[in-house]
Amino acid sequence: MTATILLTGFMPFGGERTNPSWQVAAKFDRTTIGGAAVRAWELPVNLKRAGQALAGAIQMAQPDAILGLGQAGGRTALSIEQVAINLVDQRRTREAGGAVGGKPIIADAPDAYFTRIPVAAILRALARKEIPAERSLSAGIFICNAAMYLALHTTRADPAMPVGFIHLPYAAAQAVRHRTAPSMSVEMMAAGVESALGVIARTLARPRGRAAT
Repeated sequence: MTATILLTGFMPFGGERTNPSWQVAAKFDRTTIGGAAVRAWELPVNLKRAGQALAGAIQMAQPDAILGLGQAGGRTALSIEQVAINLVDQRRTREAGGAVGGKPIIADAPDAYFTRIPVAAILRALARKEIPAERSLSAGIFICNAAMYLALHTTRADPAMPVGFIHLPYAAAQAVRHRTAPSMSVEMMAAGVESALGVIARTLARPRGRAAT
């Protein structure tokens, strides 16, 4: 039976006309990578609606793995997130930057979840393709972090299921509005995500066990 990877991206927000996370995710919808079928889902940038959309996507796709994508303007590389925290501040307009506010995403739930995708293996794959990438220890406290947390919380009964999140820089086309911020071509970001999907697909092809990080 063919494994399925659910790949999510987000709608534009903060005055942007596009969001590279969905531009990239949409490229892989209904494709096969490493023997795994990929289904892409676009999420709204709103905690309640994003949670509902994610739950619906999981119910519909019945995935064997979940990889979320999001935009983090100001970052210089693909950021493979290590941890999602149970905190959200919807007043934020971007993932980067500190904040003193926020509320739990889910009341009385764990404070944090660690990623379940093989971060080190993905970083090695991206390095071989000379695509800038890094391990990130903070997914922020905006909707991207919330989506990662919800995906990990929803699948907590299956700790061997690969679930994780990658933040993408601004797309090169967005540099017109953000002249001093780093950016990357959608093509390079897509190549990086394709490599990550390939690593996850190979993980699914092996006997189930905890993903190496």
